[in-house]
Amino acid sequence: MADGAAHAALELIEQSRETSWDRPTVAGQLFLGRVLTRLLVPYAAQSAEDAAIGDRYLAELEAFLRAQVDADAIDRTGEMPADVIQGLARLGAFGMKIPKEHGGLGLSQMNYNRAIALIASYCGSTAVWLSAHQSIGVPQPLKMFGTDAQKRQYLPRLARGAVSAFALTEPDVGSDPAKMATTATPVDGGAAFLLNGDKLWCTNGPVAELLVVMAKTPDRTIGGKTRQQITAFIVEGNSPGIEVVHRCQFMGIRGIQNGLLRFTNVRVPKENILWGPGRGLKLALMTLNTGRLTLPAACVGAAKLMLRITRRWANERQQWGGPIGRHEAVAAKIGQMASHLFAMEAVTWLTSAWADRGDLDIRIEAAMAKLFCSEAAWAICDDTLQIRGGRGYETADSLKARGEAPIPVERAFRDMRINRIIEGTSEVMHLFIAREALDPHIRRAFDVILPDRRLGQRVSTALRAAVFYAGWYPRQWLPTLGATPAAIPAPLRDHWRFVQAASRRLARTLFHAMLRYQQGLEKRQLVLFRMVEVGVDLFAMAATISRAAWLAGARPPMGSGPHRALQGPGPDGDPVLLADLFCLGARRRIDRRLARPELPDDRAGYRVAQEVLAGRYAWLETGIVE
Repeated sequence: MADGAAHAALELIEQSRETSWDRPTVAGQLFLGRVLTRLLVPYAAQSAEDAAIGDRYLAELEAFLRAQVDADAIDRTGEMPADVIQGLARLGAFGMKIPKEHGGLGLSQMNYNRAIALIASYCGSTAVWLSAHQSIGVPQPLKMFGTDAQKRQYLPRLARGAVSAFALTEPDVGSDPAKMATTATPVDGGAAFLLNGDKLWCTNGPVAELLVVMAKTPDRTIGGKTRQQITAFIVEGNSPGIEVVHRCQFMGIRGIQNGLLRFTNVRVPKENILWGPGRGLKLALMTLNTGRLTLPAACVGAAKLMLRITRRWANERQQWGGPIGRHEAVAAKIGQMASHLFAMEAVTWLTSAWADRGDLDIRIEAAMAKLFCSEAAWAICDDTLQIRGGRGYETADSLKARGEAPIPVERAFRDMRINRIIEGTSEVMHLFIAREALDPHIRRAFDVILPDRRLGQRVSTALRAAVFYAGWYPRQWLPTLGATPAAIPAPLRDHWRFVQAASRRLARTLFHAMLRYQQGLEKRQLVLFRMVEVGVDLFAMAATISRAAWLAGARPPMGSGPHRALQGPGPDGDPVLLADLFCLGARRRIDRRLARPELPDDRAGYRVAQEVLAGRYAWLETGIVE
């Protein structure tokens, strides 16, 4: 039964994922041993005109945040004041990504992400209100998949400040949509549907005027097989039958509205179906591909604040005859923080620029940006707390009460932790990237390894695969050929050549793993995770080298005023030094993972875990109060 359920879940996801690669993918090609230099160098920088638009809006946002938003009070009370929401609505903050023809600001993805980065540096709860509404709430899927009539009806309301939410997760359903229990039953001859079920962790849900709700509609028979149908509906938040059962309370981002919603015979007209019956899960996956870009931007903003706090404290705090920043142990942390923040920016702004261009498939890049930035930002915040010591652990309110500056490291630490969970946990991101990276191989060899394929299918697929791999595989052993782009500064050229060589090494290592494990590769998650982490580091290295080359070169204007720092450097500080430090660490990690993609303790760890789950080590849990 368990294997059957797992197969059903995988089959549903396979039906719902994007299967075509009509546009190039830079990150995806790294797993095939190819570095698409022409798309990486020169760096895809924001235009001066678009940056100026962003600068003007960010100036308005900053003034509003400083004057109207008390981030510590929001965290303390767990409430977002009504005047803050109203003020944000007047600023057009709920319509940043909505086109101007529908009443929104029509900001580019780059400027939207810059705005979220700015807000997240100041108040994580406020950033979540806006990003949950626009990145994964109703506006994004409506823009992508809505009919003209739906857009005319809903986008102006959303732009004016009608808060929206996305209802997918259920109490017993996380990343396994095959278990979805919420149903949408057709009534009145299909003219409407009745929604029944519970949705959990629905951010903005308790106060949303509009929601996108995922529900099971009646199964369909396609090609002789019964297929589950998950459909997306636009639902009015005040519809009869919607109940807020519980408002969830969290470790951090305490000012958000997030809860358990119950739908009991909620009537929704068929005109409110988004994209079409049975396309809801695919809609959700495609919405998240772009929506995920907001999270790395938020991580960049929060990490910037942490670096500023650390820099000031490490210069001010005196220990053992000098500022703590002069001591090697602390200095090493600061160097890693700065270089990783630079890499986070490189990845985030590059992927955001590609999203605006629209000529690349960025599903892997967006997932990598989310994974890389959420993990790096958490490490930066952790190091900031460590360097601040007791003052990092103490709340801002407590610091203020005893006469010290109310520096909110403790709040930022709690707020930051959620980024490794929401919009796909780090573990799910590893699996998603692995599946997409393996897609070229799966498409060429799938019929060979599946047991239910006919002999003719297997032979035909094997012949086509043999022709491809006869040419592809030997190339993965060739030395690096071709000149390094002239724009790359001399100190970074060896790193660029490393990216090229390590990409081919990654490609053949992954191929060897496929040959060794075949269908069992999907269960070798630790091996896959290490390969994904190599790919993420290679993409981060390439983006970081390219951004450093751009900044060290002509440095075209990227806006002006205090928000210029979100895009370009000030007059001092060599970006090449930052890139070099990041690449040195990344190379060490890559070499280690490629040298031993499978470790001896993998199997030992799994065996011990099963023994623990079976209760055989319950004696380790004695002597406690539960």
